[in-house]
Amino acid sequence: MTAVFTARPEHGLAWVTGASSGIGRAVARRLVEEGYTVVVTARSHEKLVELQHEAAGPGRIIVLDGDVTDPMDMERLLAAIEYEHGQVALAILNAGVVLPVRGDDLRRDAFDRSFAVNLGGVVNCLVPLVEHMKSKGHGQIAIMSSVAGYGGLPMSAAYGASKAALINMAESLKFDLDRIGIRLQVICPGFVDTQAAAKGGFPRPALVSTEEASDRICAGLRSSRFEITFPKRFTYLVKLLRILPYGLYFALLDWLVPGRAAVASGTPRKKRSGSDGQPRQAV
Repeated sequence: MTAVFTARPEHGLAWVTGASSGIGRAVARRLVEEGYTVVVTARSHEKLVELQHEAAGPGRIIVLDGDVTDPMDMERLLAAIEYEHGQVALAILNAGVVLPVRGDDLRRDAFDRSFAVNLGGVVNCLVPLVEHMKSKGHGQIAIMSSVAGYGGLPMSAAYGASKAALINMAESLKFDLDRIGIRLQVICPGFVDTQAAAKGGFPRPALVSTEEASDRICAGLRSSRFEITFPKRFTYLVKLLRILPYGLYFALLDWLVPGRAAVASGTPRKKRSGSDGQPRQAV
């Protein structure tokens, strides 16, 4: 079996998608501190330029705008990275959106957008990444999933389904990618203190800051683990919930997520969007 590859700054560039805010932004800053040249991608050019100016360390930030939902744009962007700046040794595919879904008020656009960004966006980056890394004989890719991918959660039908698909996809691809020297990992955080998570409608036990999340992720990237999950006292508990009979599972989660009855009874819902009118990115 091919030896497991662990990327280091001397091996090449790091690429972080969805780096304009939240976990992606914090991870990019942390990688710069570790000495990486980090290519950051998002649709918000101004926020990426701000990140470029605020990041400090022996590494540096390269800003390249891109939309992960456009497969041709991602192929073009990766070709431009390697032609103009160098080989991508490490990629963190982080871009994502959180759009709540209620079963008694279904909206197709929430599913379409969630699947396009959270799942399709990863695939659009993964396909050209694997081709480029395969030609080099090594590489490391980390896919951002979530504890929401472990099981069905209230108001998480679109988001959780997309994150569960990423876990399954990563598990399946690992068998083949191991054999060609490409290391694949999946990141499953619990609740992280981002703007989107704060408006998700859930209680947020074991909340961690974006800085702590970036430290845990970067430590996991240096480890031999397939799954990077934190805080374990919470994420392992969520995993254990899945062994409960469905009757107990549904009753327990319905009790743990208060406030949904008020929404169902006609309380107006607040529109979930950023100051630019676009859905907020989050894990």
